[in-house]
Amino acid sequence: MRPENQSSVSEFLLLGLPVPPEQQGMLFTLFLGMYLTTVLGNLLIILLIRLDSCLHTPMYFFLSHLALSDISLSSITVPKMLTNMHSQWQSITYLGCISQVYFIVFFGSLDGFLLTVMAYDRYVAICHPLHYTTIMRDDVCVIFMVGCWLSSWAQALLHTLPVGRLSFCAGTIIPHLFCNLAVVLKSSCSDTSLNELLIHTEGGLVFIVSVSGILGSYIRMAVIILKVPSLKRTSKALSTCGSHLFVVCLYYGTLAGVYFFSSSGKSKEKDIIASLMYIMVTPMLNPFIYSLRNSDMKCALQKIIRGKVSTLSH
Repeated sequence: MRPENQSSVSEFLLLGLPVPPEQQGMLFTLFLGMYLTTVLGNLLIILLIRLDSCLHTPMYFFLSHLALSDISLSSITVPKMLTNMHSQWQSITYLGCISQVYFIVFFGSLDGFLLTVMAYDRYVAICHPLHYTTIMRDDVCVIFMVGCWLSSWAQALLHTLPVGRLSFCAGTIIPHLFCNLAVVLKSSCSDTSLNELLIHTEGGLVFIVSVSGILGSYIRMAVIILKVPSLKRTSKALSTCGSHLFVVCLYYGTLAGVYFFSSSGKSKEKDIIASLMYIMVTPMLNPFIYSLRNSDMKCALQKIIRGKVSTLSH
């Protein structure tokens, strides 16, 4: 195949999962169910936080943005993936592919920044409970949130703009379900050393800073709790931080697997599965993790249900 620049290549071929045709229908149903669960679950989180004044706190403010980010992360890839599986036409336009790369990096980065800010919020709540409302004021929360969105926008541009300078062979095949940055780079016919350098330096730096912020917050919380052992404080910490810590491990574990420990050459099945974990599985599980382990969310849901039942009875 002869190399062509980005203006000459109109579309790519997405190979998808290497499964027999008779299993495509089962996978389509599974992925559709997971996507609908993701959207409905995260929309419910946003709705509950919006309607219940008891949830108008910094933690739930950040959680609502995390839910919005999770919906967006799934929506930029799964509908196109389902369309290709249903039509058996495994293609995506060049512009559509680059757009997927941009928004995957954008919302993936946003998730990471939000999880870091949420860890700091939990640190303040547990280690400085008397000064919590002073430290986590509304204007401070808005500044944190604007910083998360702007930082994600800048990081997405930093990694996507160099992709636009790459050359791709005519009839480029992407052995994946969607246009993941790492896989698109492997499919290019030109030198991708600059892109890979950006991933391992800037991406690695952001990864280390975010993880360090989260670990630092939790280590500090553990030190404070162990200094003055208290069953009440320990149970509060576990109830408020357990869900967040589980999501952090799930998110960063799959992200590291995709971008830092993926095998060389063409994408393998394990890379596709790891990508599906943070594109579909993690966003789908987040509402369950936060709602099932959170008494405030349960109370808010019960109040809405009781209100609807009361309205219907009258």
